[in-house]
Amino acid sequence: MHGSPALGPDQPFPYANPDAPKGGTITLGVQGTFDSLNSFIVQGGWTSARGMRERQFGNNILESLLVRSYAEPFSLYGLIAQQVRMPDSREWIEFELNPDAKFSDGSPVTVDDIIFSLEIIRDKGRPPYRNWYGAIKEKQKTGPNRLKLVFENGDNRELPLLISLAPIFSKANTDAENFDKSSLNPPVGSGPYTFKTIQPGRLVVYEKNPDYWAKDLPVKAGFDNFEEIRIEYFRDETTLQESFKKGLVEALQSRDPARWSTGFDFPAAKAGDVVKLEIPRGVPANMQGIAFNTRREQLSDRKVRKALRMLFDFEWVNRNLYYGLYTRTAGYWDNSDLSSIGRPASEREKELLAPFPDAVDPEVMEGTWRPADADGSGRDRKVLRAALEEFAKAGYSLKDRKLINEATGSQLSFEILAKNEDEEKLALAYIRTLELLGINATVRSVDPSQFEDRRTKRDFDMVFNTWYASLSPGAEQYGRWSSEAADTEGSFNFVGAKEAAIDALIGEIVGARSREDFVDAVRAFDRVLISGAYAVPLYHVSDDWVAHWNKIVPPQHHSLYGHEFDTWWSAEAQ
Repeated sequence: MHGSPALGPDQPFPYANPDAPKGGTITLGVQGTFDSLNSFIVQGGWTSARGMRERQFGNNILESLLVRSYAEPFSLYGLIAQQVRMPDSREWIEFELNPDAKFSDGSPVTVDDIIFSLEIIRDKGRPPYRNWYGAIKEKQKTGPNRLKLVFENGDNRELPLLISLAPIFSKANTDAENFDKSSLNPPVGSGPYTFKTIQPGRLVVYEKNPDYWAKDLPVKAGFDNFEEIRIEYFRDETTLQESFKKGLVEALQSRDPARWSTGFDFPAAKAGDVVKLEIPRGVPANMQGIAFNTRREQLSDRKVRKALRMLFDFEWVNRNLYYGLYTRTAGYWDNSDLSSIGRPASEREKELLAPFPDAVDPEVMEGTWRPADADGSGRDRKVLRAALEEFAKAGYSLKDRKLINEATGSQLSFEILAKNEDEEKLALAYIRTLELLGINATVRSVDPSQFEDRRTKRDFDMVFNTWYASLSPGAEQYGRWSSEAADTEGSFNFVGAKEAAIDALIGEIVGARSREDFVDAVRAFDRVLISGAYAVPLYHVSDDWVAHWNKIVPPQHHSLYGHEFDTWWSAEAQ
């Protein structure tokens, strides 16, 4: 994206072991369910099977023209495409396909398959995918194995890279007419695995394709080491944890400090058969928060949201629920040079924000803003008073121990949507503080499938959400935060943000031609999001916590993002 790739043409990725042995099986576990095999559409996209195409579980079925190295902020290397041409203006990109590239049925990957894939997602895919692929102005066949894609202009400098990561489907084996409908018909891809077993909501098994075309490419050295990958689904977290303790699940990421601190007193862990890994991450902390649906009348006022944001007592929650292992999250790129926290706005940031004088709070502009620092009692009077003052600015006052909107006479009320016991427990701790100011807040727990359905349909007041962070934020921010996405079904703009400053700054991010301009644009964007109070920021850890049975082996080095199970291998295969 900026600068040059770190690796030469024949170098493997540094977080994979090229000498890793092949063979054996890995069994992974997921809390939730699945009822679709297409993650690129609105209907069923949120509840599709894991492992078809993703970072942690691997690009097992669907591949792309280029492949990303997760040891760099945003660099791509050849996969289906063996050569690439692109001018500095980035107004077009041309690919030459690897003549060896084949789908799992043995048919070659052709230029027609690439064009079909880009057009089917453009026409029937879920935002933001259809927005990206819809930005292609022309598709030119420049040779038997060559495709040139021309864009309207080069303003979105990330666009050629995003297009390079488009999933490639077999035109001959894809039902184009029904592509946008949820289906359990397995797609035919060019990846290293094929489907062996599909039990909706319970189990998906991938088996190695012995004729996989790319197994000798440098970008595949040390990847795809298991003969079989099993991903089992569990309705609740407790059942998943118990299955791991019994060895029915062999590796599991943990996000719960309580379990990480005290949950390894079972026999296998004491005997050393289960290993805990704490993998340092080199990327910004993800923003975990309780998101506000600003489409709701009672949450549409920024002053109300700021007051509610103040009432989360992180110190109490961290000490009583999480063994003090969490760090409070403040912004959307904490722990990186992209963060605005603790940094006054640069002159360039001020220029970018000048057309939007009300978009950023003064203390956020100055770099002095922090989340409210309560004393850990769950009832810090100074925080309660400050929040009440903020509510008063929005027209609320305490009457008979109820926080009342003076204009409507109604009590401030809302529901927090949760999908598991941990979220419910956290919501209840938050509600205890809210009740001190006469706020009528409730929590509703639903199963993961209903949770995703309600979140997609915007049927919530507040909802737990994670905004995943990277060192190269770009066009995906349109889908998360743009005004257009706010009204688009299936987008990631759950909060309903509609701000001219947000739209303009995303444009500056994707159009940045230098690292310096990029950093300034992201920091300014961070300030606008923080000032908009779109969520109650929660917490994060700097490490990636993963526990595994010693039947499987991780590589010595890991990516900037933490573990990647497609670089692990079976101990029995050594």
